[in-house]
Amino acid sequence: MTAARSFDLSVQRRRHRRVGRALVRDERGAVSAELVIATPLLLLLIMGVIQFALWQHAEHIASAVAQQGLAVGRLQGESAAAGQEQAQSVLHQLGSSVLVDSSITAARTNATTTVTVTGHAESIVGLFSLPVKAVATGPTEIYTVPGQGP
Repeated sequence: MTAARSFDLSVQRRRHRRVGRALVRDERGAVSAELVIATPLLLLLIMGVIQFALWQHAEHIASAVAQQGLAVGRLQGESAAAGQEQAQSVLHQLGSSVLVDSSITAARTNATTTVTVTGHAESIVGLFSLPVKAVATGPTEIYTVPGQGP
């Protein structure tokens, strides 16, 4: 009985090894299949992060341009055109590669001055373009002599 029992155990061990080898063979190529699915998703995620960063940078540029245009346009003795010209100069200095199709408008009244910058963030994919808009508004400077009205 002991020899028969040891024979049965050795047969079971061989079967177990064959089954184990079969399972290992069945899993071959699984990593490649996972990479084929995961790599494009990872690249899409990375491109989305980069596109968001470009949009944020374009928003920052538009805001800085509007603020600089406002700083000049609201001064006494200046005009809305001077603010618009200053904003255009700052945009030219910062470079218009991130903020594309930009337009700058300036308006000045006796009470307020407003500079608006609109455009689109550069697209890395080319399928869509995110809009960018920045508005800077401030009081128009008017100097008066004490005791006299504006």
